[in-house]
Amino acid sequence: MKIAVFPGSFDPFTNAHKDLVDRALSLFDKIYIAIGVNSSKKGLMEFDVRKQAINALYSGNEKIVVDTFTGLTVDYCQKVNAQFILRGLRNSNDLNFENAIAQNNLILAPQIETYFLLSRSGTAHISSTIVRDILANGGVVDTLVPSEVLKFIK
Repeated sequence: MKIAVFPGSFDPFTNAHKDLVDRALSLFDKIYIAIGVNSSKKGLMEFDVRKQAINALYSGNEKIVVDTFTGLTVDYCQKVNAQFILRGLRNSNDLNFENAIAQNNLILAPQIETYFLLSRSGTAHISSTIVRDILANGGVVDTLVPSEVLKFIK
């Protein structure tokens, strides 16, 4: 069974995240959408609300498990028997950053491989940080966030 972990803060889970997960469903038997918990960071959404929102989005999809974790991603992968880490790349800056993390993860856990999916045209401009900034300034994010997740923000 091919199991992947898609780690992130997902604050909030965006249409770009959804696109990556949806495309990865054909590659893996199970995908854990793993919300990294950093108790020192105060975000837009509480961790349990993020989990509820993503669960609402993938309700009924048995290939998706939404969970929270603390610590190293590779340790979480080992806990859930995942052989792969799924990451998205929007641009060359993401590639440089994600490559460094992937190389270090290979040192920590050589049996866990990182798979990168390039953002599709039309989603590469979307980030949770930008969504939070737009919301903080009274802007509309309906085209950036899945409607199932938007219900948990408003």
